[in-house]
Parts: sequence; structure tokens; C-alpha cells
Amino acid sequence: MTDVVTLEKTLHIDPALALLEFSSIAAGIYAGDTMVKRAQLDVIHAGTVQPGRFLVLVGGSVAEVEEAVKAGKENSLDSLNDSIFLPGVHPDVVRALSGGRLNQPIEALGIIETLSVPAAILAADTGVKGAQVSLIEVRLADGLNGKGLVFFSGLVSDVEAAIELCAASLQTGQLIKQVVIPQFHNDIARTLQNNTRFGVQLGWNQTE
Repeated sequence: MTDVVTLEKTLHIDPALALLEFSSIAAGIYAGDTMVKRAQLDVIHAGTVQPGRFLVLVGGSVAEVEEAVKAGKENSLDSLNDSIFLPGVHPDVVRALSGGRLNQPIEALGIIETLSVPAAILAADTGVKGAQVSLIEVRLADGLNGKGLVFFSGLVSDVEAAIELCAASLQTGQLIKQVVIPQFHNDIARTLQNNTRFGVQLGWNQTE
């Protein structure tokens, strides 16, 4: 049985998603303003993440989101760290961005660790579209020094295929590590399914 654990706020994006990551907070706010002024968007989220970066997430029709991306890039003030534009984002990726996690038995586990938030989202979308795998969780930026983590589960061959597709889709330097664990031990599986944050497992007061 598969349980989906979600946060109170659910994200709805269909069909297109874009996310721009800026190394300068001031520049990110400036670029985000130009994006929403140029395009009619259904979803707009923007704010700071660790370590001192600024993210702008938008969603809506393909044409409008693409136009917003162009505006953001044109007005990045040379501070665009990374970006992604997905004309047909997979619904499991949107669920994961809302904080949704799948609690299910794991036969094999695949992990992608990326340098940036957009790279992690691209990996998640690529993997779940290209192979018969479940997207367990996506973690982004805060508490990770700006990095991204993507977790897949499924049969060993399917997880291996997803991880290879993810690695091939990323730009040079964006992939930090790719791992496949063919037989994930039940003890550590239960621990990580509860929460992948170490402090939460021990009851620490999390401020990230």
C-alpha cells in the first residue's frame, strides 16, 4: 500500500512549470518582477533559500510561462545561477514540490544529488517520465546548502534506468552524485521514510 504524505498547502501547476535560481537576492526580486509583468501566469511563488539564493517558480500555459522565463533571463543582472522550463511537468513532480512524500515498500532506491534546485527538478521529471519508478521525495536548497536531492524507488532495473536518464539530462557540473541501492535495508528504509532530516528524527527544533 502506498501512502502519500503532503503538506497543508497543495501546489497545482498544469501544464507548464519554470523555476529560475538567482545567486543575488536583489537581482532575483528584480527579475521576478519583470516576469510577472510580462506574462499572465496561474502560479507565482518567489523567495529566499539557503545559501542566500532567490527562487522564482511560475506555472501556467506553455506560451505564458515561456515568455516569463525569457523576461527573467533577460533581466537577471548577470545573477542567474540555473533555470528550468518544463512545458509538460509530471504531476508527481508537482506533488513532490508541495512537500508530498510517498511512504511505500522500497525494493531498490535511487538517489540523485544535484548542485542546484532547477537541476533536481529536471532530474525528478526526467526519471519519473522515462522509467517505471515512483518519485518518493524531492528536497531542495534549505538545509542542504542549496543542493537538491531526488529519491526514486522501484525494481532494480527500472531504478537504474531512471538514474541513468537523470544523469544524462543534467548539465556538466550539476550532478554531484548518483547512487542505486539494489536491496535497501528495511531498518534504514523505515528511518528515511519517516523523515530524511536527521534532526527531525531525534526531535530537534528545526528552523530551516
